[in-house]
Amino acid sequence: MTMERRHIQVFFIHFSIWALFYGFFLFPFFFQLRQIPPDLPVRLVLTIILFYTNYFLLVPKFLLKKNTWTYVVICLATIIALGVIISLNFHPEPKLPPIFQRDNEFREGDWARQFFTMLNLSTPFFISALLRVYVEWRKNEDLRKKVENEKVSSELQFLKTQLNPHFLFNSLNAIYSLSVKGSSSTSEAIISLSELMRYMLYEADKDKVKLGKELEYIKNYVQLQRLRLSDSANVKLKISGEERGKEVPPLLFISFIENAFKYGTDYKGKTYVNIGLQITDTNIHLRVDNKIGAHRKQTKNSGVGLENIKNRLRLLYPDSHKLQITDNGETYVVDLNLNL
Repeated sequence: MTMERRHIQVFFIHFSIWALFYGFFLFPFFFQLRQIPPDLPVRLVLTIILFYTNYFLLVPKFLLKKNTWTYVVICLATIIALGVIISLNFHPEPKLPPIFQRDNEFREGDWARQFFTMLNLSTPFFISALLRVYVEWRKNEDLRKKVENEKVSSELQFLKTQLNPHFLFNSLNAIYSLSVKGSSSTSEAIISLSELMRYMLYEADKDKVKLGKELEYIKNYVQLQRLRLSDSANVKLKISGEERGKEVPPLLFISFIENAFKYGTDYKGKTYVNIGLQITDTNIHLRVDNKIGAHRKQTKNSGVGLENIKNRLRLLYPDSHKLQITDNGETYVVDLNLNL
């Protein structure tokens, strides 16, 4: 909605409310053919003036800037001054000659009339102050959410730019290992890598991708690793459930799988990696088990992928995921439950 249309909408809302307000007070007089009190039109016009003076001037200039006492004094002084002026100039009944007036009755009635006049005058101040404070609160709340969303979006983009080179580095290492061995699978591995890179180039920058494409990406990656390994008999990938109609953020699971292959080879050259993905209508359960190699070496950048995916899960699924990582020195287990 454009700013101009929003202003027009607000104008018609205010106009409708004031029309109902005036109609509520004037309807009995027109319907019952009663005489309108001489001070009623003045009160109604004064109500609008006080309402918008307080809304656009007093509240922003004093109340919202924490000058509460100044605001209260100005409002009270205005209410008392106007109340006295209205009471002195408008009377519900014609004045009697002084000889027929009873001083006590007149004074009591006069004070009561002034009290109710001031009470009525305070109503537009009270309502307009509440409304303006609420409007400012909503504006600040919307701004806060917008800033938070922009922050989350920029953080996610930063994490993606880190993750893609990290993955490419690991994949090139795998192909390099094949080429050093003179493996006949090198060309097949390059084709697998090209499929992975195509996915990263055309899909990884999207907010969400079809779950089927993400699963195909995982299968290609596991196949690339199998080609690299000298013994891949204990590399297992099992996917169960229906993926159609479901979407996930791209590259959401790959870091856990990368980590398993990176550290899942023992000193005999055997790799033990077990990957299971269970898909239901409302949940995705990923479990990755790997044996911990005897010569696992932690480097400065060895945990980049895992830290990135933890941060992405925190940002994308703050209250709808459960990640549990277990490391007993022999086996490393990642257990992720993701609510769709």
